[in-house]
Amino acid sequence: MKYQIEHTNKFHYETSVDQSMNHIRLKPRSDECQRVLAYRSEISPVSVIKEHVDVWGNHVETFFIPEKHKHLTVKTISTVSIQKSPFIDMIRYSDEMKQIFHSELFRKHYLAYLNETPYTFMYKEQIDLLTKNVGDPTDPIQFSIDLMRYVHNTLFYNTTTTDVNTKAHEAWPLQGGVCQDFAHIMIAVLRGNGIPARYASGYLYIGEDSALVGDAATHAWVEVMVPGVGWTGLDPTNNVEALENHIRIGTGRDYADVSPLQGVYRGGGQNLDVSVSVTLLEE
Repeated sequence: MKYQIEHTNKFHYETSVDQSMNHIRLKPRSDECQRVLAYRSEISPVSVIKEHVDVWGNHVETFFIPEKHKHLTVKTISTVSIQKSPFIDMIRYSDEMKQIFHSELFRKHYLAYLNETPYTFMYKEQIDLLTKNVGDPTDPIQFSIDLMRYVHNTLFYNTTTTDVNTKAHEAWPLQGGVCQDFAHIMIAVLRGNGIPARYASGYLYIGEDSALVGDAATHAWVEVMVPGVGWTGLDPTNNVEALENHIRIGTGRDYADVSPLQGVYRGGGQNLDVSVSVTLLEE
């Protein structure tokens, strides 16, 4: 699958602002299943961009705007090729996988994805209840699939129930939210049962006549570390494995590690308009 993605963020400030410092994480990742064929970012007002890769392997662009401005536009255009094959339903949790999963080396290596974070914090009673409702967690592969289905069937997708600062323990009693909330809740339960899980951010191609949701802006899903196999994407918002329709930008412990835009400025309030377009170029 080959896609072109256009992502535009337009900031409108109430008064002129100056000394604006910004970080963006909008360049898709290249790995064994996904390849970036082209990428460019356009900043207005024009600014010099410095690039680096953060500790989680995400591409970060930083730019500073010293002059006063009332508008800021960040537009990125990406061309990405993806080749993935569904497999998680075909995997059986073998004795060899179990030995890896329970080894001290495995636990230490993925410790960052086993610890709770502010966004993924849930009370023990909440985690215990979800675990009980989902089923036996001793098979981490099947439990992850069942948990994805349970979160999808239990939570109601609603863009007004939560906001970008909502934590997992706050979203769960509301029984609703957006993809960010679905992902944080699922990660909290996985980590609470000793299963390494990380937050994935990117784009979703829904195509025509699709029941998938979450393409209006950047999308979020969960990646589970399957012993001996690697990171496997599961999308609780849509109850599907993250395959050819999911274009990955970044991964981290939670939303804070992969926030697409972060910045500070001196001035008044702001409004943000976001538009994302994902076009299928080749199947």
